[in-house]
Amino acid sequence: MGDHIARGKEFENQAEKKLSGWGGLFGSKFEDAADLFDKAGNCFKLAKSWDQAGVVYVKLANCHLKLDSKHEAANAYADAAHCYKKTNTKEAISCLEQAVNIFLEIGRLSMSARYYKEVAELYEQDQNLEQAIVFYEKSADLFQSEDVTTTANQCKQKIAEFSAQTEKYQRAIEIFEEIARDSVKNNLLKYGVRGHLLNAGICQLCKGDVVAINNALERYQELDPTFSSTREYKLLVDLAAAIDEENIDKFTGVIREYDSMTRLDGWKTTLLLKVKEAVKAKELEEDDLT
Repeated sequence: MGDHIARGKEFENQAEKKLSGWGGLFGSKFEDAADLFDKAGNCFKLAKSWDQAGVVYVKLANCHLKLDSKHEAANAYADAAHCYKKTNTKEAISCLEQAVNIFLEIGRLSMSARYYKEVAELYEQDQNLEQAIVFYEKSADLFQSEDVTTTANQCKQKIAEFSAQTEKYQRAIEIFEEIARDSVKNNLLKYGVRGHLLNAGICQLCKGDVVAINNALERYQELDPTFSSTREYKLLVDLAAAIDEENIDKFTGVIREYDSMTRLDGWKTTLLLKVKEAVKAKELEEDDLT
């Protein structure tokens, strides 16, 4: 490992010397330095010295920019970001954004979409949901423009989930319903429609308006006529009835029965717990008035 670091430093020093020398023919000093920075980066990666690797890949990107090799510069920024990911999220995001800016400039939209998604995932890891939403939106727009529907929908689903987590239920509902509408027309995505409608329905439950919930369920049947025969539909109907009756035991029993056959994930469980607390509070309020 020490040998790799020593060799990496040697290559880096040689590259710096090239850059501080005379220009040579047709920018050859930048080509020579780029080759040496690339070798230095590989050595630092082998040594798992991620910060040092990140630094030299940024230097490599700058050499490629001097040579007007924009695609290579963007790739070098991405390499830097993937090293920084292991040690420094802020630097990783900065390098990914540099890569995206160059890819957008040269019309590589699918690469830009991919790296915007990586930025969103880093913000998600840091629990910065607002920024994660911003970059998932950018990624979804670009994937959509490139007709990469499945990945665009994955990004949209994240936006909807985080919107619900931050109590922006109406926005979450609109996105889940949009994904369901798009998916019902696609044979490959059709199987996921019931899940998207269930997610939208749970967000409807969080708003606590029983009339709106029942209206939504009617719309969902029109959108997908098979939905009314699913366990997801039955779950939403039974939960809406329990909310209307302000019956906490019924509400809990319905969830327990569904969960015994199909495990509810953490996101759904958290939201349903919020709904349960709201029903319980209403039930106690009624008791106080009697």
